[in-house]
Parts: sequence; structure tokens; C-alpha cells
Amino acid sequence: MVASQLSNDDLREMLELVKDADSVELKLTIHESARARTMKALDADPLEAQIRQVFFFDTPELSLNAAGLVVRARRRQGEAGDTVVKLRPVVPTDLPEDLRTSSSFNVEVDAMPGGFVCSASFKGVADNAAIREAAAGGGSIRKLFSKEQRAFYADHAPDGIELDSLSVLGPIPILKLKVRPERFGRRLVGELWLYPDGSQIVELSTKCRPDEAFQVAAEARAFLHSHGVDLTGEQQTKTKTALEFFSDPKQQA
Repeated sequence: MVASQLSNDDLREMLELVKDADSVELKLTIHESARARTMKALDADPLEAQIRQVFFFDTPELSLNAAGLVVRARRRQGEAGDTVVKLRPVVPTDLPEDLRTSSSFNVEVDAMPGGFVCSASFKGVADNAAIREAAAGGGSIRKLFSKEQRAFYADHAPDGIELDSLSVLGPIPILKLKVRPERFGRRLVGELWLYPDGSQIVELSTKCRPDEAFQVAAEARAFLHSHGVDLTGEQQTKTKTALEFFSDPKQQA
């Protein structure tokens, strides 16, 4: 699912990163032509999907993104909202030990066919109503994030860019569905991202421990291939697509 499309040098680099990460998330973008087949293979019921709403925060020029920072808040149906301040790429061994021991901090390798990235994420909980208010301009963006998240942001954001000065990029409505196919035996997560221009990204993912990443990748590849799911389609990243859409003046006209 991942390793077969990496060069030897990339594979060595990924092995080093995985070794010191906290978790690995294997991702696959599902082409439009394969979505119905994939739903059938997973025996997925779309009525069980959770509605989510994602907001990104950045400057109009995407200065945070250029610095490797992603700042996000997410409203979730039936659950508390959440927030994250994410830095990527990172080398796990370069990160301070006090961060690595925090229960809110996670170092993860995201891998998809042909590519991978290691990121460090500071996660937090936020009230859904507060996220909505801040996104509408009636509340503080800064107050959505914990003291630790704000400190992590300050350490890595470009000078002079405060959280409350950021623009709201979004929202992106999302449908998230969790399934556990009998013949696979692991939980898979499907996400449908609905962009305002009518375009969509469907991503299938599963998380695992670093020491089982390549075994899980092989099992996932075999399972999906046996159900006729195309694993060679063009891969897209949800966040990059969202940031580029909302920062494009032509899209906002």
C-alpha cells in the first residue's frame, strides 16, 4: 500500500522516522470510479457517518502553511469539538523530551502510496459553539486553544503572526464513517470532504503502532486489492486542497 511505490532512499528515511514515531496512519485517496466498490467491500452504511465541520486558520498568503504549521478547529456531531496545532515535517528525535511525554502531543507518520510525512501534533478539546462563534468573527481564535498549544504555536509561527490575527479558511463539511470489515479485522476510517466548488476527496485510512506499520500496510493492500479497489489512483491531500481553495481570491469572488 505504501512501500512498493517508494525509492530505496525514501524507504530508508521512512523506516527511521517510523522507528521513533508514536503512531502511523496509512492513507489512501479513493478515486470516484472506485467509491461504490469500496463501500460495498467495507459493508459500510452511509447513514452511520458522523457530520463534521473543519475550519483552518492561516494568513491569506498561507504564511503558516509555508512555515510547516497547520492550525485547525473541528466541530463534531454528538461530540465535543477539537483543535490541533500541527508542525510538519519533523524528525522525532529532534523534538524536546517534555513534549514527547505530554498526553496531548503525538508524533505520527502519515503514509500514502508514493509519499509520507512525519508530523507533530498538539491536540486539544474545544466547545462546538465556541468554534462556530470564533469562525464567524464573534469570538477569540486564541481562546479555542490550550496554553500548551499556544506555546507550541508561538515557538514555530513566523514572527508577528498572532493567533487572533489569522483568517478563517473554511468551513469544510465532512462525513466520517468508521467500519471494521470482518475479513480485514482492523478499523478503517472513511472521510468524505465536500469542497464549496463541488469537488470531493474521499480518503480511507487506518492507524497502527509503528512496529506493525508495514505488516498492516501489506494486509490492507491485499484486502482492498481482493475487492477490486484501485490502489494506483492519484493521491490528494485534504488539508492542502482546502488551504489552496480558501486562499484563492478567484474562489472567493
